This record gives sequence, structure tokens and C-alpha cells, in this order.
Amino acid sequence: MIKIAVIGTGYVGLVCGAGFSDYGHKVVCTDIDKIKIKRLQDGEIPIYEPGLKELVHRNVQSSRLLFSSEVNKSIQKADVIFITVGTPEGDNGSADLSAVFEVARAIGINLNGYKVVCTKSTVPIGTGAKITEIIRKTSNEENKFDYVSNPEFLREGSAVKDFLWPDRVIIGASSARAFDTMKNVYRPLYINETPVIETTIETAELIKYASNAFLSVKISYINEIANICDEIGADVHVVSKAMGIDGRISPKFLHPGPGFGGSCFPKDAKALISMAEEMGANLKVVKSAVEANQLQKERMVKKLFNLFDGNVKNKTIAILGLAFKAQTDDVRESPAIDIIDA
Repeated sequence: MIKIAVIGTGYVGLVCGAGFSDYGHKVVCTDIDKIKIKRLQDGEIPIYEPGLKELVHRNVQSSRLLFSSEVNKSIQKADVIFITVGTPEGDNGSADLSAVFEVARAIGINLNGYKVVCTKSTVPIGTGAKITEIIRKTSNEENKFDYVSNPEFLREGSAVKDFLWPDRVIIGASSARAFDTMKNVYRPLYINETPVIETTIETAELIKYASNAFLSVKISYINEIANICDEIGADVHVVSKAMGIDGRISPKFLHPGPGFGGSCFPKDAKALISMAEEMGANLKVVKSAVEANQLQKERMVKKLFNLFDGNVKNKTIAILGLAFKAQTDDVRESPAIDIIDA
């Protein structure tokens, strides 16, 4: 059993904390938001995610999962520390890492022996080096640590399943000790023969962005095919089904709609574009996917106006579902909100 501290009790932190405790580890989910921690201690789950309430309750009852607002003590008692705070969209589409760096400083101040510091939050390439530098500057030189990039691939609406039965686990590290520690954290997954990819920190950081950007492209692509189907009277659902049968394509994320939203795809695609531009690269395909996504939202509004010959004044219009997708209560970047605002 490994003692784990999960810093940040938002969507990622809560799911990961509950999941790690279900693996059999001793987990403390900690946050500076005392009100949120009190709600969690009282058994109130602040987000809707199928199976999460039961997962949390089961592991709280078994005393494997605790919630605490004492971040410093949680760091001191842990063997492995997961950073799961938010990285919202900042200037020019880049990621705002202020919360991540604040956690890094807290870890450095409270480092009291060897620990593995692991980032679950989606962070730009090179962030691991910055976190390592901050911890070193704020800690006693005698206290050793290793840094690991371990990106999450949780889909809202199926996050519990994705955590307990993942497609793969990515471990980016620079020492054998760190790799061994992380493999012990994920050891229960070996029963399911889950692929574990060991790589460098920078490669692990890029894998998350590359994955999300690709899925954004896939969604925008099928939406553009759907628009062609509208014009010629073809059935896009049959088209996508036939495409998805091809093993090279797969049916996942091949469902047409009003555009992608949520806390990840829009933000991560823009962040990857911003990173590439800083390096002198031009991600034309990803840029086009983001532009196509915005046009798709606008197309939905135009279709609505066309139904009423361009005049929706005094019309009552029902929007069935405000979340950006099914099985979640997350309205961040939801196409439904854009349609309402239009």
C-alpha cells in the first residue's frame, strides 16, 4: 500500500483519488478550499459522474480515502504526490500554470524525505522542468525527489470506467526509482494487462496534447461530412458507422453534432497551437479543426434561423441539454450555451 496525496479536488483529482484508493492505496485528497473539503467529508459529491459517488463512498467506508484541507501535512505524509489542479486557458490560448506552480512551491517547502511528485494536470511541454526547478529552490537539498509526468485520459461521463480500466498508462520519468514507484502505484492494472508506456517527461507531456488534438480533428471532420450529407440528402450516421467499422479509423469520436466543448478539447487544442507557434511550427490541421468547430456552432444557429425564415422574434425555443455532452453536468465550452447566446 502506497501513501498518496492528491492535490486538487476538482474533476480530475476526485476521480483519480477515488480510483487510486480503489487500487488499495491510502489516499488523501487535499485542497485549500475548505468549504469543498467539508462537503466531501459530509459525503456530498460536487460533480456528476456515473459511478463516482459509489466509488468514493466505498473507499471512505474502508478508510482508504480521506479528505483534508491541510495541504502541508498531506504532502509531508505522502510517498507519492499527484498534482491535479486546474490549468485554464490563459493569454493567447496558452495554459495558465499559476496554480500548478503554487502547488510546486508548497511541495518544496514541505518536502521531508524522498517522494515522487507526479503531474496529472494537462501541462505544456517543459512544465516538468519548471516544477522540478521550483521544488529544488524551495526545498532542503538533503531531501530528494523524482518528478513524473503521468497524464490522465478521462472522458467525462465515463471517467470512473476510464480510470479503473484504462486503455493505457503513460509514465514519463528520468530515473529507475521513479518508474518502479509508479509501476507499483498502477500494479493492480497488470491483472487487466493494461499497456504501460515508459518514456521521457517531455514525451509524456506531448502525448496528452497530441491525443486530445487528434480527437478534436476527428470530431470536426465528421461534422464537416455531416454538413455535406445535409446538402445531398445522405445519412451521416450510416456514413460514420461504415467508416468506424474500418479498424484504422474506429467508431469512437465519430459522432456528428453541434461541435465539441468541455474543459479539455477546446483548451488543449489552442494550447498546442500556441506551443507550436512559440517553437516556430504551424499546426494547420489542428487550427482548421478549431476553426471548423466554431463554424459548426454558427451553422447550428443558422439552421435554427432558417427554420423560421430568419425571424425568431417571439418564438419559444427549447434547448434540450445544456452540458457539452451526455452523462455529465459540465457546461464549460458547451455548444448549447453558444446557441443560446446567439
